[in-house]
Amino acid sequence: MSQADAPKVYVPLPPNERPKVTRAAVRVVVLADERVLLFEDSDPAYAHIRWWVTPGGGIDPGETEAEAAVRELWEETGLRIAEHDLIGPVSRRVAEHGYSDQILEQSEAFYIVRVDHFDVDITGHTVDEQLTLQSHRWWPVAELADTELWIWPRYLLDLIDLADRPGEWPVDYGHETDESTLAI
Repeated sequence: MSQADAPKVYVPLPPNERPKVTRAAVRVVVLADERVLLFEDSDPAYAHIRWWVTPGGGIDPGETEAEAAVRELWEETGLRIAEHDLIGPVSRRVAEHGYSDQILEQSEAFYIVRVDHFDVDITGHTVDEQLTLQSHRWWPVAELADTELWIWPRYLLDLIDLADRPGEWPVDYGHETDESTLAI
């Protein structure tokens, strides 16, 4: 393993010393048979703190949102879809996440895709994703309302409901700061 491929060592930084990273990102709500695919994520400096998120990530320079959604889905799950398979964007927001090593401010667009159930392939995960993404699960949609675990975004069920209401897209959730492992 080259030094560039070696996992980073995360040391918690005092809140006022954390760098702020800003980027555009896309998230994909993957639905199959009344189940939604979520990844169990973590903050490497606080591995005991976990939350569940949809696949997705940063938009590369020159990429459209849809291109990024297709690429991220393939890299994170092994699922290949076409841009026309995407529903949305169903919502937008700016999310500011406080982690132990940085503050990440993302302008996010959420898309939905309906697929047949598939076996998730995580071999495309980056070194950082291998460090932070602990597991994945096909959650029954009905269980999401009753779990006490952190689900990000907290209104995932509302996004799922939006799939069949294109006249309401995109819902703007504004600027949010409540999804953090370490306060901003």
